[in-house]
This record gives sequence, structure tokens and C-alpha cells, in this order.
Amino acid sequence: MSPEEAAILSLIAASKKGRTIDPTEVARAVYTGEDPDGWRKRLPSVRQAAIHLARSGQISIYRKGKVIDPNGFKGVYRLGVPGEIANPVSPDDELEDASGVAE
Repeated sequence: MSPEEAAILSLIAASKKGRTIDPTEVARAVYTGEDPDGWRKRLPSVRQAAIHLARSGQISIYRKGKVIDPNGFKGVYRLGVPGEIANPVSPDDELEDASGVAE
């Protein structure tokens, strides 16, 4: 487990129930350098760690209060305990047969 993954899980566990954490908190927690803004260089690795943990179901990635797909998101995001993803079934989905072709 990477330091970023460990920090994400630790910070989420320490947060209040129902609350999310900011990825910058994780970057600051794992940065050990002297540059006051050096933690910013850790943000890409924090993002990759969050994606990995979300894909494995250990955390959820949130945007505007909703769980988002970890495979392709942009912009500001937060991290928290896994939540339920609303996947409404469209009428077209119900018409698909086993081959995936709509009738």
C-alpha cells in the first residue's frame, strides 16, 4: 500500500461519519519536504491512489455530493466511505436481450 493510500484510508476513518475529505489534506499529510507549497506536487499521486482505492471498493470519490465513476472524472473531488451509486434502469435497457442488442 502506498503512503497516499494509507493516508486516504486513515483520514477517512478519522473523519466524522458521513463526511468526506479533501485530497489536499492527503497531499499535505504525505508531503515531508521543506517547501511550503511542495505538497501540491503530491496531488497527482493522491489522485491515482484514490482511483485505485475506489476501483477496489474501499472508498468512493464524490463530486458535488454524488458518487462518481473513478475511471473518468474531472475537476474538484472529495473522498469518503463507499456510498450507493444510483443507476436507474432506462426503458431501453430493459428491452435488451442477452446479446446486448435492443429489440
